[in-house]
Amino acid sequence: MAEVTEVPLPGVGVRFEFTTEAGERIGVVAHRTGRRELVRYDTDDPDRCTTVAHLSDDDAHALGELLGATQVSEVMTEARQGLAGLSIDWLTVQPGSRFESATIGQGEFRTRTGASVVAIVRGDTTVPAPGPDVALEPGDVLVAVGTPVALGELRALLQP
Repeated sequence: MAEVTEVPLPGVGVRFEFTTEAGERIGVVAHRTGRRELVRYDTDDPDRCTTVAHLSDDDAHALGELLGATQVSEVMTEARQGLAGLSIDWLTVQPGSRFESATIGQGEFRTRTGASVVAIVRGDTTVPAPGPDVALEPGDVLVAVGTPVALGELRALLQP
């Protein structure tokens, strides 16, 4: 059986990784919000993901069933989610979003959802602690802090 490495991601959740018999590194990021990301790492650059699949709770359960997951892992996931409080999530501004070209202040995200945008990742640049006058662009990744419910509401607002 492959050795699984568990890496706590404070405020985010947990990343689980293992290397397959074929030498491929696979990981799952289990966000505290319940969202999952299935990742495959580049064989030449182990810090770069070549594939990311974003899975809803239902998607993750379906994949787990297909792979023969046990109820023990489900109980462990629920226990981690039960550590309520603040979470951090990375949310992409989708092309066609009504907030494309709007400023953070115009979006009123904290007022509408209770989640705060604490940074923006734009290509290779990071804008830490963006002010209300910073305009959003399609493809921007917002680093947001809030409760799982607030982060879900913010994610929904950013959809086209």
